[in-house]
Amino acid sequence: MNDPAIAGRGTTPPGTDDEQQAAAWVKQMFAAVAPRYDLLNHLLSFNIDRRWRARLLKAVAPVLEKQSPAVLDLCCGTGDVLIELQKNTKAAVMGADFCHPMLVEAARKTSARRLVSPLFEADALALPLRDESLDLITIAFGFRNLANYEAGLLELVRTLKPGGILAILEFSHPRSWFMRVSYRLYSRVLLPVIGSVVSGRRDAYTYLPESIGKFPAAPQLKQMMEVAGFAEVSFELLTGGIAALHTGRKPS
Repeated sequence: MNDPAIAGRGTTPPGTDDEQQAAAWVKQMFAAVAPRYDLLNHLLSFNIDRRWRARLLKAVAPVLEKQSPAVLDLCCGTGDVLIELQKNTKAAVMGADFCHPMLVEAARKTSARRLVSPLFEADALALPLRDESLDLITIAFGFRNLANYEAGLLELVRTLKPGGILAILEFSHPRSWFMRVSYRLYSRVLLPVIGSVVSGRRDAYTYLPESIGKFPAAPQLKQMMEVAGFAEVSFELLTGGIAALHTGRKPS
């Protein structure tokens, strides 16, 4: 399940043979579920996702408190993390995603809250940003969907300033037997049924547990971040290991 050769490559949706096809499949899938994405996130996670995001905000608070930090919420989706980041800093927080319908939802939500958060459409593997231009990059439940994890980490190293912070909040692998069995039953049986009824896209919520199963375990992702050039890399398992928060610093 966590072979390094597989984990280092990237997501592999059904019926895809290369990185380009994988990225196209993921983009199309998220575009289809964008209107119902927030409802399903909160419903399917029993609102635990809110606590996970709060933990992410707490971890990056020192950066947000700096004078005019340059912050990017990558794979921002409909903007939940972006909005919380923006509330906790006076600087404008940028949001980027490669799925246009997700950005439309993010723009609607930030506008409703009268927040000034620049949004732009971009591939996480080729960001239209200068070298060493960011103080902080956050990615919440989006890194798993990249077509190439190693290339993604190298791109994040490139765009961070020396001393800049990367924070990745992502699904992981429960450690206890009880949590593994319970989560497997939920994700492989109940989640696709509920997701299909609410969104009309069963494949999207079948892809979710499959992508998690192929994703690196927390210690392995930590090692990948270190190989890419990050220092002081650490991770915290959340809710028994269902999710994990990784942080790392670009060396000065």
